[in-house]
Amino acid sequence: MTEELKGKKFPVLDHGHVILVDYMGCDADIVQAARTSYQKGTTHTSDDRTLIRYLMRHRHSSPIECCTIKLHIKLPIFVERQWARHRTAGFNEVSARYSELPEEYYIPEEEDVQAQSNTNRQGRGDGLDTGVVEEFLSGTKTTGKEVFERYHEDLNNGVARELARINLPLGTYTEKVWWCNLYNVLHFLSLRMDSHAQWEIRQYANIIGNEIIKPLFPAIWEAFEDYRLNSMQLTALDVGVIQRLTELDYNKHTPFHDIDFMDCQDPSWKGLERCRERDECLVKLINLGLVEGDDYVG
Repeated sequence: MTEELKGKKFPVLDHGHVILVDYMGCDADIVQAARTSYQKGTTHTSDDRTLIRYLMRHRHSSPIECCTIKLHIKLPIFVERQWARHRTAGFNEVSARYSELPEEYYIPEEEDVQAQSNTNRQGRGDGLDTGVVEEFLSGTKTTGKEVFERYHEDLNNGVARELARINLPLGTYTEKVWWCNLYNVLHFLSLRMDSHAQWEIRQYANIIGNEIIKPLFPAIWEAFEDYRLNSMQLTALDVGVIQRLTELDYNKHTPFHDIDFMDCQDPSWKGLERCRERDECLVKLINLGLVEGDDYVG
């Protein structure tokens, strides 16, 4: 069943895709690598699952690194620039010095064009007026068409490909082969499937995680969801806030109010008009149901 995944094209965005080129290993190989002292893996699935969950829970990386995947990815250049920040993988990208790039550039859907977030300096926020959205999309399409006309004209006039490419927009599609060990693939997914990641790269991460990694490594994926993707980390300062909240001598039950949280905040946050660490702690406590936060915007 998993062999059928090899070569399957998963469309992403308007012109992009993810293709599983090859992979090595399975859950059983991870178990075997972890139990090298026994010279073999266990024969009981429940024992294998318990060990895999232990490895993920305590972030023992080397047994998980024995598995690898290789993907062919077609994506906009601005998404690739984010992707390339994950330096624990290898890749080979198409070169516009050697070949002419096809006229394909990313155009967002109307619902994905949003205003700058007021709380996240690098993210999107609320929706925009229909007129603003239409003007942005129209300008994006017009600019892309004009730039590619210039690109083709320069090539026809004999300008070197390595120079003709310099005016192409960041939305231009590129392609690459990307290979990475499983542990670092999961690290990539933990960051890029997060709601704070840019929407476009999340679409690629969701495909890789749910459509490729999950069926290839089901036990690892289950543990990854439980201990990384759907979990939260409590810092020492967060724990201190929780302890102080639970010690409040109030004749009431949780959830507490924002004012209670502020009274119990870490001393290092007091007096700060803006504190990202305090905001993040409050979001965690709201998600845990310890503090009311229906109107809070994190």
